Amino acid sequence: MSRIGRHPIAIPANTQVEIKDNNVVMVSGPLGQLERKFNKEVSFEKDGDKIIVKRCDDSKQARAMHGLSRTLLNNMVEGVTKGFTKKLIVNGVGFKAQKQGNKLVLDLGFSKPKEVLDADGVTTSCPTITEVEVKGIDKEKVGQFAAKIRDIKRVEPYHLYGIRYADEVVIKKEGSKTAGKK
Repeated sequence: MSRIGRHPIAIPANTQVEIKDNNVVMVSGPLGQLERKFNKEVSFEKDGDKIIVKRCDDSKQARAMHGLSRTLLNNMVEGVTKGFTKKLIVNGVGFKAQKQGNKLVLDLGFSKPKEVLDADGVTTSCPTITEVEVKGIDKEKVGQFAAKIRDIKRVEPYHLYGIRYADEVVIKKEGSKTAGKK
């Protein structure tokens, strides 16, 4: 039995979970609504204010999908109740981020500022000129959009200029020993 898959998912009071045909699960809560089609190897049972994920047989595919399906459904429930946030740090001389309407404008030392439109279901904000927050109810979309922003200018290890996650640790490399010698 999967160590993750065997735990029931608690449904908060202000959240509704509807299990439809063909393993389609719809979760709606105060922040929005999410729908996902799951693999046929697992099934869902609603037991009061809990959902139990069960696998149909003991095949390798069913065992692999058991914990994954439970985690995906738990992320859907958590997303419509609390939401997800990823924080990014913009570091560098003259580097800054600002919000203009539904666009995030990043000034990163290129000849022109980079503009990124907010994705569907994801919003960005700039609490300061060196911080970017990506928010949404779908964990996958939030993570993917944050990664897209980070890939515009990844942190280089010599001066630590670029965009990084707030909790990311970048180890600074030492410069060349022979740089100024002749």
